Amino acid sequence: MVGRFPLPSADGKSRYRPHARRLVAAKCGIACGGCESVARLIYGAPVLPRNVKILEQVRAEALRRDIPAADVESWLGLARPSALLTQGGDGPVVGAIRGPVMLPADAEDPEFPLIATIDCAALPADVTDLPLPRDGQLLLFGWPEESGWGEVMYVPAGVAVEEREQYPPDFPPDEEEFAEVYAEIPPGDLHLTVDISLPYVKTIPGPPWSPPLPGDPPFEEMTKVWQEVLSDVPDGMFSFGGSPLLLGGYGTDCNGFNPAWLGANPSGRSGTDGQVPGGGPPDHGDWVVLAEFHGGRQGGASIHWVIQRADLKERHFDQARVLVYWNP
Repeated sequence: MVGRFPLPSADGKSRYRPHARRLVAAKCGIACGGCESVARLIYGAPVLPRNVKILEQVRAEALRRDIPAADVESWLGLARPSALLTQGGDGPVVGAIRGPVMLPADAEDPEFPLIATIDCAALPADVTDLPLPRDGQLLLFGWPEESGWGEVMYVPAGVAVEEREQYPPDFPPDEEEFAEVYAEIPPGDLHLTVDISLPYVKTIPGPPWSPPLPGDPPFEEMTKVWQEVLSDVPDGMFSFGGSPLLLGGYGTDCNGFNPAWLGANPSGRSGTDGQVPGGGPPDHGDWVVLAEFHGGRQGGASIHWVIQRADLKERHFDQARVLVYWNP
């Protein structure tokens, strides 16, 4: 189990808490579909006009601000495919917020409430660049509060399941503090928007908090451009009500930190020699954002489920870590 670690917060209250725990992770022998990076697709083959338009808006705005063209193209070359799942929109249904908890008979009862169930077979093969399962159900559990953590479970297709209690013992729906949170996470179908992702948060350089990350450009002005363009996308992350969920990509605002780096560095600090205490990597290695959920809590609440790409490919979901950010 990964313990808590301190991070500099915007208001002295915000905290990230990583949590890794044992969970049901039945191994799957089904091969994942081939995935290419969005950058290769954009500059080599047709992609959705919606996403091309978004990147063109980013490019135009960046050039208008006199950002060097080479820097702009370097940034855009980092674009990655992602899936935006919302309770609004007219895309196909690929999952649901909350709903019944369906698990194999030999699975442990989940410790946290169910946030979302994803039908992996309903996702297009290249909707992200992650080696997601091609079928089965991906269950994301968590709690969008300061004391919240979470877990991931995967149930392969064809495995017999039974319904579990919807509310774990530690999260009773009849107590006021829990009832308020449940009310802000209304159940409902999740509709897919095939989205595009660019680095959203700036990297805080240097020890003790974060070293420069390979592959994460230091173009802070480009990050500002991306945030502004994204906020105006009519079918984007910030245009839907309810509780949006992201699969893949870079994620959105996480208090100035890269959630993939936090997954690789559970201590939250890099040593003065660039190494992480305990021998961990100074960069985020192959840690990726599996999913991100915004629970609609006052001030903002986000849950990030992060995992190493190799563990995701091998269906080792017990190696996932969960970061909860709450800014009341």
